[in-house]
Amino acid sequence: MGADIYLDNAATTPVRQEVIETLLDSLPKTFGNASSIHSFGQDAKRLLEESRERLGTCIGASAEEVIFTGGGTESDNLALRGAAYALRDRGNHIITTGIEHHAVLNCCKDLESEGFDVTYLPVNRECRLDPQWLVELIKPETTLVSVMFANNETGSLQPLEDVGRITGEKGIVFHTDAVQALGKVPVDVDRLGVDLLSMSAHKIYGPKGVGALYIRKGTPIQPIVFGGSHEKGLRPGTENVPGIAAFATAAELAVSELKDSDGHIRGLREKLASGVEKGIRGVHRNGNPESSLPNILNMSFEGVDGESLLLNLDLLGIAVSTGSACTSGATEPSHVLTAMGLSPLLAQGSLRFSFGRENTSGEVDRVLEVLPDVVSRLRKLSTIKISE
Repeated sequence: MGADIYLDNAATTPVRQEVIETLLDSLPKTFGNASSIHSFGQDAKRLLEESRERLGTCIGASAEEVIFTGGGTESDNLALRGAAYALRDRGNHIITTGIEHHAVLNCCKDLESEGFDVTYLPVNRECRLDPQWLVELIKPETTLVSVMFANNETGSLQPLEDVGRITGEKGIVFHTDAVQALGKVPVDVDRLGVDLLSMSAHKIYGPKGVGALYIRKGTPIQPIVFGGSHEKGLRPGTENVPGIAAFATAAELAVSELKDSDGHIRGLREKLASGVEKGIRGVHRNGNPESSLPNILNMSFEGVDGESLLLNLDLLGIAVSTGSACTSGATEPSHVLTAMGLSPLLAQGSLRFSFGRENTSGEVDRVLEVLPDVVSRLRKLSTIKISE
């Protein structure tokens, strides 16, 4: 049977009705190429620039500082590779963390193969870095620091303002992957002190295949793909104007509803966490709920394989995740959880529940109704003992 309860909103979200309306309205009206000088092209260009300004306003940026891309992964790659190569004459040292999304980690690994020196910051048991560790690792040749805003598996927020202050004082370019954070917590580029910030539409009830990169005015960066002069020459290719307009609508709605959605979603998360901890022994909550996104709950279940737990819940109509959707099918334990100090076995027994605006208290009740029996049944098949 298909899932009736969707608790995997950190992987992607359903497109909300207002966003669909924006998309459907713009598709027939602005089909022109925004680079064309005739009226059809200029209609598309006008909507493109309006959308750029709207999205910029959502993060405290000017319109000229927003570049549209094909998604968060492309934004991360443009930020890292584009800045690293633009700054190479000043140094080749990059600092990031060991808990980044693979869009950042794999890009950094590739940069290492091309002669760049990359240092991976550790995190503590709460999935947070200590800014002092960053200070100690900065070298004269350090040109770029990339620290994610919020972790996609645990929801843990990083001390970006501290990082931004450190990089600002040192004259180091600072990038953050804010794909999970936008629309969940306030995002202000000046307050954070970031020079580059990655965003994606499909995490905030927008369409897939649309993203953006904030580039602070004056930040050195160069293109990583080549073609026309679109997006100031940094992202060639005809812009997906209807998708971009839909992205702007999704961002405006998410930001305007932050206060209301935070209370609702955080309440559901805490109800589930409390119920699981009371009803199932041998459970560990990963991350610190006081410094995390409101919508993500990551829990480890002793003596249970996370993928088996996921599949059994799916058969009962409940969709969850064992971690990042981008690493689905991987046999290795989560790099995020092991970086936090969890044993590989405990990391393998983890689930991520991620809530959205459409989830209800009744859905949490249903999860709490069936989850203890599923865990108990799977533990009977396991040879691993659980703590008393």
